Amino acid sequence: MLKRKEFIIGAAAGLLVAVVATAGGLIRWPGMDGSLLSVSGPITPSAGAPGAAFGPPPGAPVSFADIFTQVAPAVVQIDVRTRVPRREAETFQIPGLPFEFEGPDGETPEGETTLGAGSGFFISEDGYIVTNNHVIANAEEITVRLADNRELPARLVGRDESTDLAVIKVDGGRFPYVSFEESAEPRVGDWVIAVGNPFGLGGTATAGIVSAKSRDLQDVSSNYVDYIQIDAAINRGNSGGPTFDIYGRVIGVNTAIFSPTGGSIGIGFAIPANTAKTITDRLMRGEQIERGYLGVTIADLDPFREAMGLEDGMAGALINDVTAGGPAARGGLRPGDIVIELNDAPVSGATDLTRRVGAAEVGDTIEVVVLRGERRLVARVRAAKRPSQSELEALQTPGRRPVPEASPGQSLAGVTLAPMTPELRAKYDIPASVNGVVVVAEAQLGPTRFVPGVVILQAGLNPVRSIADIQAEIARARAAGREQFFVLAWSADGNGAVLLDVPSPTTAQPRARVPATKQ
Repeated sequence: MLKRKEFIIGAAAGLLVAVVATAGGLIRWPGMDGSLLSVSGPITPSAGAPGAAFGPPPGAPVSFADIFTQVAPAVVQIDVRTRVPRREAETFQIPGLPFEFEGPDGETPEGETTLGAGSGFFISEDGYIVTNNHVIANAEEITVRLADNRELPARLVGRDESTDLAVIKVDGGRFPYVSFEESAEPRVGDWVIAVGNPFGLGGTATAGIVSAKSRDLQDVSSNYVDYIQIDAAINRGNSGGPTFDIYGRVIGVNTAIFSPTGGSIGIGFAIPANTAKTITDRLMRGEQIERGYLGVTIADLDPFREAMGLEDGMAGALINDVTAGGPAARGGLRPGDIVIELNDAPVSGATDLTRRVGAAEVGDTIEVVVLRGERRLVARVRAAKRPSQSELEALQTPGRRPVPEASPGQSLAGVTLAPMTPELRAKYDIPASVNGVVVVAEAQLGPTRFVPGVVILQAGLNPVRSIADIQAEIARARAAGREQFFVLAWSADGNGAVLLDVPSPTTAQPRARVPATKQ
């Protein structure tokens, strides 16, 4: 399980022991004895000029002590106070009684105040600090604890949800700071040092190596970030802290861990320095991070290519859904279209498409080549401003709905279907713009759950208007020797791409539903 919010949240005494102990002098940061009070200005790498090849200086990796002593003054602990929105009162029902009870929510109308902690680091002498967006998101109060144990109030300068980066600032000057490494590219196997505030234990250093590069975390942040994977231990509270090379240059911003337990198992992820510097420089200049936007929900084509009957090696991005009234809808794009080119260059997949659209200026005209059925079509779409990540997630959050009542129908590939009729459209509240064949009974087929009111829009590359259209696609798949066929299904919570097994004498089971979450 990927743990992104590995900073400390909550007022539980156990989680705050380390913070309280630090304040009380039981746990000491390096330099609390006053030795760091005189440190200021840029921290110069101890060996090798910036941009030099990665290689150990004399003595490494016998000890990282000198490097840690060099960079530790620039690393800070970030304490935040946030307010958790008030939850709606939950209801429960006692079996045998025909009504529900409303349980007490036990919270104030404004919600509960909670405490959180993360890490950060000075990136300039005049008080600019880099951290993660998720450390300071929704913070009502931000306090920075320096390596010499001073506490300073901080204000938010800017943040970018899509890359999970933020910049805050404290007043003052002559702060010790570190720099991003822009020239030398870290290699898999190079030594790294992570410094931060795990579990409130400020000034903690851990060491390891670069385990891999260009990691996709399969979440929205990976639309714009190729993560560095490191095996230096990072835990809750390390979020926003720096990863250094053995010369004391920042090569990444610690952001996430992969863990079944919530603690480090040696798989951590950092935002590369080149991405972090580009974004944080813009935030420090007061710029808003704007990206181009088409208004489509997309998925990689690769999992569906064979089931759609497409040629081996074909690349692209499958459009699962189109936002009503958005740029793509105005440009004529439809659910089921396959984007194969953008501005005369091939599209390799969903992430490639998202990044290239995001790089477009708001108002730019983007030429999109799609495969619709067996035809290549060209659409010209004017890019809009991409909504914030929280706004996009709000649009995608499914609502809680009871399972609708079943209706008579015909069983095909494990799903009970019926032709679209005015009665079914009204019964299941299907919009007039949605056409296809209606699922009329609940079915759990592998990981995919069909409920009454779902509409099959497309089978293979072809739109569905009748059950015969699905039967024809099954016949094509069987004739081609394919084990599965592709369907695109509409539901009130959004469209989904599904692989169904070609029917045989046994019950057909869909292999998987691949979520389409990239925007």
